Amino acid sequence: MTSLSEAGRSRATMREVAALAGVSLKTVSRVVNEEAGVSADVRERVTSAVRHLDYRPNLAASNLRRTSARTGLIGALVQDLSNSFSAGLLRALEDTARARRTGVLAASLDEGVDREREMVHDLVTRRVDGLVIMPASARQDYLVAELRTGTPAVFVDRPPRGVDADSVVVDNVTGGRMGTEHLLAQGHRRIAGLFHLTQIVTAQQRLDGFRAAHEARGLRPDPRLVVTDISSTDEAAHVVDQLLALNEPPTAIFAGRNILASGAVRSLAEHGLRRSVALVSFDDFPLADLLDPPLTVVRQDVARIGRTVGEMIFQRIDGDTSPPRHVVIEPTLVVRGSGEIPPPP
Repeated sequence: MTSLSEAGRSRATMREVAALAGVSLKTVSRVVNEEAGVSADVRERVTSAVRHLDYRPNLAASNLRRTSARTGLIGALVQDLSNSFSAGLLRALEDTARARRTGVLAASLDEGVDREREMVHDLVTRRVDGLVIMPASARQDYLVAELRTGTPAVFVDRPPRGVDADSVVVDNVTGGRMGTEHLLAQGHRRIAGLFHLTQIVTAQQRLDGFRAAHEARGLRPDPRLVVTDISSTDEAAHVVDQLLALNEPPTAIFAGRNILASGAVRSLAEHGLRRSVALVSFDDFPLADLLDPPLTVVRQDVARIGRTVGEMIFQRIDGDTSPPRHVVIEPTLVVRGSGEIPPPP
């Protein structure tokens, strides 16, 4: 157990390591930074001294002394760290960064435009090597100066506007259409559509896909069943409560985001309709396959998205100056049961 006196003791310095190992400061630096030019015997002495003193190198200072002036940090701004999509994305990005001995500073934007600009400014001030952004703002012109001075940025989930930079997005129109077509194929004609904030391009695109699926069959969705600008699970549950109270309630629901699907599940369960009203969600989430019935989803390959973002940002950090690339990844329909419930006879 660490005593209070030990807890208050200052950290060991490189000078103390050098003294204990009987080598120069430069030799210690070479060992801790895994550079060549040090014999096995000397490397072992330094390593032993590092362990004995519990020495921790100052990576920020070390990186800034190098000619590249890299900090070994990437800034990642996502919509909500607690959301399974954002969490999965960051995990894949982190795995890529770890292989490069790079850390990830992550924060939630909560769809806040001012917060986005403040966080970007904070990360740039900290001299991160690159930015990964899931933008909340309508335009990102404010980044022009940073991009010109060499700070690479990759946009994820939502394409950049006002600047031309790398991006990795999902085909949301196709996904919205895919999920809605699946419900129409079961015979449903009164399909409710639940959508997030329509000023966010992904929500608008999923709504466009929802409408396109109807139009392809010569149908028009009932406007009373299409609800936009739903921002939370609780709000989604309340909306579904109201839809179920209509004289002609929906026989199926397409939820344009996983938090909205969670609200729909809650409302349907409270009304005893989980096996009576079909439900398809855009986005998977943990335990969705264990619901009764299991949830049919339009799945985004989050791991692939995160890996692709990681590869792109490190290519830019390594000096790639080719024109910006815009990668679009196709979603897939995962059939589990909830989307296959037929309409009442």
